[in-house]
Amino acid sequence: MEKNELLRKYELVVIVDSRLSEEEKDGVVKEVTGYISKNGGNVVNSKVWLDKQKFTFEIKKKTEGTYYLINFESDGQGIDKIQGALRLHDKVLRSSILVVEQFATN
Repeated sequence: MEKNELLRKYELVVIVDSRLSEEEKDGVVKEVTGYISKNGGNVVNSKVWLDKQKFTFEIKKKTEGTYYLINFESDGQGIDKIQGALRLHDKVLRSSILVVEQFATN
């Protein structure tokens, strides 16, 4: 079995305070992709999914956020460490990692 056959596909959604500057938001995404790489993952792509989306309820005393979608591949070994780092990051309001069959194309 080749190494690529052992890798699963993951989608990570990260919500960041939309009031941050573009530089700060880019910095957060760079840190998050760094967590993925540091823990054995390979980032395939990242993009803004929803910009300045209003929340139904406050999250960490914020009323809107910018959603980033990050696709990556991993053998799954470092997922817990990635989730732990995201929970501790002060500029990440919420995050979710899902295993997917294939990456979304849009």
